Amino acid sequence: MSGLKFVAERTGDGAGQPFLDTDNGEELMHVQPGIAVVFGSRPPESPGTLYITSKQVVWLSDTDRSKGYAVDFLSVSLHAVSRDPEAYRDPCLYAQIDNGVEDDESEGSSDEGDVSSDLSRITELRLVPSDPNQVDTLFQIFCDCAELNPEPIEEEEEEHNWIFSADQLENQEAEEDSEWMISPNSTHPIGRSNGDHDLAHNVLQLQINDQRFEDAEEMDSDTKNGDNHS
Repeated sequence: MSGLKFVAERTGDGAGQPFLDTDNGEELMHVQPGIAVVFGSRPPESPGTLYITSKQVVWLSDTDRSKGYAVDFLSVSLHAVSRDPEAYRDPCLYAQIDNGVEDDESEGSSDEGDVSSDLSRITELRLVPSDPNQVDTLFQIFCDCAELNPEPIEEEEEEHNWIFSADQLENQEAEEDSEWMISPNSTHPIGRSNGDHDLAHNVLQLQINDQRFEDAEEMDSDTKNGDNHS
């Protein structure tokens, strides 16, 4: 699941830290108390403790033990230090969240309401430390953990690749002058590059020219041999 998630479980009978996925190598990297979290333009949540792990960012409320939020680093599309009072009144770490939802279905920074109503639509958050000097430290830790979570490399879609097989390049005899033809069946094209058959045609034309060149050489050789015997 991408985007912001609700966290309700804690270690130590609900009074401790968030649970970590240690079986998959998740480690606690930094703990920062006195952090307020702000979603979009909503009022800040009451101060809590920030837990930064090697895989995610978790904020747990200090006043409401049942309230907490988490977001994977893979869902954090951007993070930056914000000190502009016109953007927000206090120095903070600003982050954008990729929630996998279309823009018109996501909540913008100007929306109001209960954040718990639909976490999957949240696209912006601010982490506001009680000590403004901690902003740069948080930013550096975010950078380090982001490097531990690179974007997965997506394989290029098959439709953007073109491959010629031996069977596809077999010539088909024609009754007319042309010795080659491209299959009219679009479901079995001889060559494909983003849906364009020009490349396949050029390859086939090269084969045609090579074949005709060989035929011309054979005819020339036969002519010379005939002259030598005369």
